[in-house]
Amino acid sequence: MAETILVTLIIFSSIFGVIYIFLTTRNKERLALIENGADAKLFNSGKKYSFGQFILNIALLAIGIGVGVLVGTMFYSGGMEESVAYTSCIFIFGGIGLMASFFMNRKLEKEDK
Repeated sequence: MAETILVTLIIFSSIFGVIYIFLTTRNKERLALIENGADAKLFNSGKKYSFGQFILNIALLAIGIGVGVLVGTMFYSGGMEESVAYTSCIFIFGGIGLMASFFMNRKLEKEDK
């Protein structure tokens, strides 16, 4: 019981630490650039995703995971080991869903231009 709590605490504190270090370092870097006379437009040069693209990515990932679970169930009932069947199918079909999402987003970007 104590090991579970300790492992969970370590995982969440590590994630928090990495995010905190990333954000503070980025902030210090931006402040240093501004002090040296850099233009503020420099920080907004990245690609922005719309809410629709985010929803498309999540939806296709969820569909891929659902299909992966169904195919994993069929493989498990066909005699494959349970952990191998479910894990491999979830990752394979989740990846296929993300790849389909990438190509659909790229097609939508070309249509917008």
